[in-house]
Amino acid sequence: MPPVESVAAIPNDLIWRLSIEQYHAIIQAGILTDDDSVELLEGWLVFKMPKNPPHRATTRLVRTALENILSAGWYVDSQEPITLSNSEPEPDIVVVRGNTRQYLDRHPGAEDIALIIEVSDTTLQRDRTVKKRIYARAGISIYWIVNLVEEQVKVYSQPLVEVEQPDYSQRLDFGRSAVIPIIIEGIETGAIAVNSLLP
Repeated sequence: MPPVESVAAIPNDLIWRLSIEQYHAIIQAGILTDDDSVELLEGWLVFKMPKNPPHRATTRLVRTALENILSAGWYVDSQEPITLSNSEPEPDIVVVRGNTRQYLDRHPGAEDIALIIEVSDTTLQRDRTVKKRIYARAGISIYWIVNLVEEQVKVYSQPLVEVEQPDYSQRLDFGRSAVIPIIIEGIETGAIAVNSLLP
């Protein structure tokens, strides 16, 4: 079992929490727009971190590598919303069932997702605490952190959902020289060299 990592603090100030329904309502009312760099995490409206050139490049490298090996019936999306029980994060990369036309009236949910990936540099603390907890709680089977700071990919699997602090029971670390198997619904569909993903 991986070591327990610190949990990000909830602000002490009086801040209005939002349900998914309230969040969608303020978007539909035009109060929040695509220009507002925010996402809903565990009911809190939080700012998304700005992306630097290495983050942008890595996101594109990972997306392209996945698109080249995914089997039929799945597609890759990036930096778009997914709807979970109390959060609507916008992961850097997500592997989604079906095709994008299936989601014209809703965002993909946990049941539609095989893999979530966050590219982490300035977001590393949030990605390995709050985001990891959110994805584990939702039962997302595999979560990667492409850690630009340490030049490695951390692969989390086997989510522990029914616990006080949802987490993953397995973590594997892949350095630059390693090759990561791509597992979709328990089946290995290919593999990607870590070095090809890092800038």
